[in-house]
Amino acid sequence: METRHLILIGMMISTINPLYSQDRREIGNLILEGIPEIPEAIKIQVQQYQNTRAASLEDWLPNDEGILISTRFGNTNQLHTVSSPGASRNQITFFNEPVTNGTFCPSPDYDGFLFTKDIGGNEFAQIYWYDMNTGKSELLSDGSSVNFGISWANKGNKFAFTSTRRNTIDFDIYVSDMAAPKKAALKIDRGGGYWMVNDWSPDDSKLIVLQYLSSTNSNSFILDVNTNKLTQMNAEGEEAVFIPLVWDKTGKHIYVTTDEATEFKTLAKYDVEKGKLTYLTDDILWDVENLVTNKDKTKAAFTVNENGFSQLYILDLTSDKYSKVPNLPIGQIYALNFHPTKDKLGMVLNTTQTPGDVYSIDLSTMQSKRWTTSEVGGLNTETFPKPKLIMYETFDEVKGKKRTIPAFVYKPQTDEKNLPVMISIHGGPEGQHIPYFSSFYAFLANEMGIAVIAPNVRGSAGYGKNYLKLDNEYNRENSVKDIGKLIEWIEKNPDFDENRIAVFGGSYGGYMVLSSMFNYNEKLKCGIDIVGISNFVTFLENTEEYRRDLRRAEYGDERDPKMRKFLESISPTNHTKEINKPLFVIQGANDPRVPASESEQMVQSIRKNGGIVWYMLAKDEGHGFRKKENRDRMNEAIALFLKENLLK
Repeated sequence: METRHLILIGMMISTINPLYSQDRREIGNLILEGIPEIPEAIKIQVQQYQNTRAASLEDWLPNDEGILISTRFGNTNQLHTVSSPGASRNQITFFNEPVTNGTFCPSPDYDGFLFTKDIGGNEFAQIYWYDMNTGKSELLSDGSSVNFGISWANKGNKFAFTSTRRNTIDFDIYVSDMAAPKKAALKIDRGGGYWMVNDWSPDDSKLIVLQYLSSTNSNSFILDVNTNKLTQMNAEGEEAVFIPLVWDKTGKHIYVTTDEATEFKTLAKYDVEKGKLTYLTDDILWDVENLVTNKDKTKAAFTVNENGFSQLYILDLTSDKYSKVPNLPIGQIYALNFHPTKDKLGMVLNTTQTPGDVYSIDLSTMQSKRWTTSEVGGLNTETFPKPKLIMYETFDEVKGKKRTIPAFVYKPQTDEKNLPVMISIHGGPEGQHIPYFSSFYAFLANEMGIAVIAPNVRGSAGYGKNYLKLDNEYNRENSVKDIGKLIEWIEKNPDFDENRIAVFGGSYGGYMVLSSMFNYNEKLKCGIDIVGISNFVTFLENTEEYRRDLRRAEYGDERDPKMRKFLESISPTNHTKEINKPLFVIQGANDPRVPASESEQMVQSIRKNGGIVWYMLAKDEGHGFRKKENRDRMNEAIALFLKENLLK
């Protein structure tokens, strides 16, 4: 993989337009083209906002000795231990690459945990064992495949995971024994979609597994670990999301979420013997997410995505009654994890005024404790913009009324009118903008006076399965039309300056930026595209092979002549002559999802037509920038780009 990336970088450098060669510079692992020197004043202005951090809960330490968290003190996120609420963080991993997914072995025979790490953002994550006694790490996986989704057996003597090691394409399921953890027994090799492990049965004889086919379609199975026999749980051939979550303590029932007979992902209980579902949360008209249980499976906790905000519920598994946890901050709740022996629930709370930090709740008293306090660079976060949810009308109708699109507006906390606007478009396309702590949005609002509007255009998750399907295949540009209608809404609102509008987005959001740039060229001042798709045909042909069929399910199959013609017709590379506003393109060289060639061909085409384009390529990043030094340079350049091209 690394050889391929080095060749790719070399090809990119060799094809730089001679007209721009004098503007090419290298800073660390960044290649910059057409980007001016960043003034010291901008670096100083941005610096404080770049020194915020967050913490995430990975696992509870054995023997009630504290927690394992992920946070950044240097250039990348590493693992740390915290012995008690408010105690200092003790870093235990020291890699150049970010470390993720620390999960302790449940068996007292093995004092350590598994974690994953890739190289340069290539997403070929490897599984490692960390020995708590020696402080040393050991590679367990093959070093070249994609590996994820680690699930420990209840006894802790085995773990299951997903890997592409068989043929580098298909996501199969393997089981490793801790007696020889580098060996792995292949359990599922059927191909088709992503196969993932969700939970072991109480006696460790079975697994519940998910076959993810698309954002609107998945299958669930019970896998007999000894015979490899699969028994399907959901209705075969029916397009619906059906996700198995956990077994109950008897092994007779499985808790699932599904939209099989509902609009939203609803929590249900599956009877293994009868093959029947009992819906539990059909009175909650939002998606249920992130369910976990305590060790003895008497309680569960789950979150509900309510219009972009998390609500936490506790479920009594003996009665299947649930209740909402009161008095929690309005924001995001994730990384749920029950204490292994006590009636406590760990989690991360994140709001637009507070970065992600680890908390625990004593479920007997409902009292909470804060374990980490992440630094915010000395900033007063009360001055950060507070999101306001708006609904704006778009071009089509639902039951005789104009369809409305949800969007979050972040404005400076002033009475100033006629504000410049940056439209921030999420990726996915099955993603969703959710309000969260963003020092970047705060910088734009507080230091540059820029309002940010983040729409959840059709095709976004969180608003029901029919809304999710509205942009599929030949309806792709309808989501772009939603941006056009947002621009019209901005034009009519005196709070905003209709002559100073920028578009910003990453991944699929990057495609939306590029498409908006040619569809609404005269209404926009500039655009920022981060790892964006520039041509659907070349994207589908060049994205890593293990991703192609899943992306074809969303965008359409480029091998079909009719679909290929349509995809070419809407691809930004075929409309660069219609773009004459400044564009900033940002890319990671090791990106397995949207290859760097997508950005390169867009940059070259814009330059060929005499357009203005800044280009930043990171040699040690993938699908987005994960290393602080690279993110710092990126944000400084974005600030300068907006100052020169939006604010003037």
